[in-house]
Amino acid sequence: MNKRMPASLGLMGMLMAMSAGVAMAQDYPGATHEVCRRVRVADQPRDNHQIAGTLVGAAAGGLVGSKFGGGSGKTLTTVGGVVAGGYAGKKIQENHQDNNVTYHYEQRCYQAQG
Repeated sequence: MNKRMPASLGLMGMLMAMSAGVAMAQDYPGATHEVCRRVRVADQPRDNHQIAGTLVGAAAGGLVGSKFGGGSGKTLTTVGGVVAGGYAGKKIQENHQDNNVTYHYEQRCYQAQG
């Protein structure tokens, strides 16, 4: 008696065994893997609070304000010049920093499921 398996049954068995192995590898519900990406990150400005611009603007505003008025009016124009100049200097430096942003690249990784 010949006990050979038909070729189609052998092929089907082999395909089923292979597909079961693939399904088992994909069916780990708690499995995680690490995903890494290279991302572009904006550099922080060195003078985050625009202190230099504020001080230079305040000094210039105070100098200009002191040229106007007389008596107590001179004091008011000087103080007004300091305040206005400080605000203007801060805004000028802030604008400059916003328009001249530099970037660097970092690799960031996280754990992902699936």
